[in-house]
Amino acid sequence: MNERLLPKTELGNIDTPAYVIDENALIRNLEKLHNVAEKAGCKILLAQKAFSMYSLYPTIREYLWGTTASGLYEAKLGREEFFGEVHVFCPAYKDSEFDEIAEISDHIVFNSFAQLRKFRERCNGKSIGIRVNPECSTQDEPIYDPCAEGSRLGVRAEDFDEDAFEGVGGIHFHTLCEQGFEPLEKTVAAVEEKFGKYLYKCKWVNFGGGHHITKPGYDTDGLIKLINEFRQKYDVQVYLEPGEAVVLNAGWLVTEVMEIVHNGIDIAILDASAACHMPDVLEMPYRPPLFMSGKEHEKPHDYRLSSRTCLAGDIIGDYSFDEPLNEGDRLCFEDMALYTMVKNNTFNGMPLPDIGILHTDGSYELIKRFGYRDFKERLS
Repeated sequence: MNERLLPKTELGNIDTPAYVIDENALIRNLEKLHNVAEKAGCKILLAQKAFSMYSLYPTIREYLWGTTASGLYEAKLGREEFFGEVHVFCPAYKDSEFDEIAEISDHIVFNSFAQLRKFRERCNGKSIGIRVNPECSTQDEPIYDPCAEGSRLGVRAEDFDEDAFEGVGGIHFHTLCEQGFEPLEKTVAAVEEKFGKYLYKCKWVNFGGGHHITKPGYDTDGLIKLINEFRQKYDVQVYLEPGEAVVLNAGWLVTEVMEIVHNGIDIAILDASAACHMPDVLEMPYRPPLFMSGKEHEKPHDYRLSSRTCLAGDIIGDYSFDEPLNEGDRLCFEDMALYTMVKNNTFNGMPLPDIGILHTDGSYELIKRFGYRDFKERLS
């Protein structure tokens, strides 16, 4: 086994595949977020759709104020395991679930005035909000753009019902995806231009997620200034709900080389899968970072990294290495905390990876191991 391919010696001794959370990196992110919240006078929530590893909620809640949910199950998880504020937004609420959502949530955000009218009397006195669409696109990928033409997410200014808005606690907008400060600044300006008169009636405004606050180079001073000015202008509580920023570069997917085959290029078959264990690789698509590797042809030895599923296109990407790969080598994909555990699957009977924590003292703790029943019980 090539130890040079491993970021931590301890990772060479664990079973693979495995998601491993680096507790030191997580805490560094949380400290940055808490510092922004303190200086900006805002509250930052964990977006559970990106990261729901609740065994770490006791650590996260020392720095953040609560969780956001996209429906009943995430709301229950936030209430049961995090204990902070629970904010829920769903494009459409299921009637049979709504009363329980209202019971356990603090903020309930509606995607339309039709949904607001339908459920308003059942909100159990909780603070309610409406999501708006500022029609201000700041990204190129339509699949991640809530402001794309034909979007189902949020109320446009021309459709806003001022009468129905009376008594509503706040406005929510979410338009970003792994972006810096400048797109947020542009979006806030659009929100003020199109919905400014309603902001004066709010008690809170939620700036949504997609803020890459913990990424090196992010303009945190600009963010703090913007939020403080916004709070003072409209006399509101501002919320942010990042997901990526909480666990950015704080997780690994450790995998083992099972075999090397050759078909015009050298192909390494791994015990991890793009389709099953990191679906965003195929969905976005993107090429995940890999520790101690380079781009194709950047280093002397090129390999296409693939999986042991039967899907021909289950390919992670092309990488290069200083030394040849061998059966049994361990590879560590980086930034594998977000949108992995929450989206993985057992297609083709693939086992789910272990979940573990690399603690601040360097020790490794196995949190969860999955087995055959996890595969079978999803079926019938």
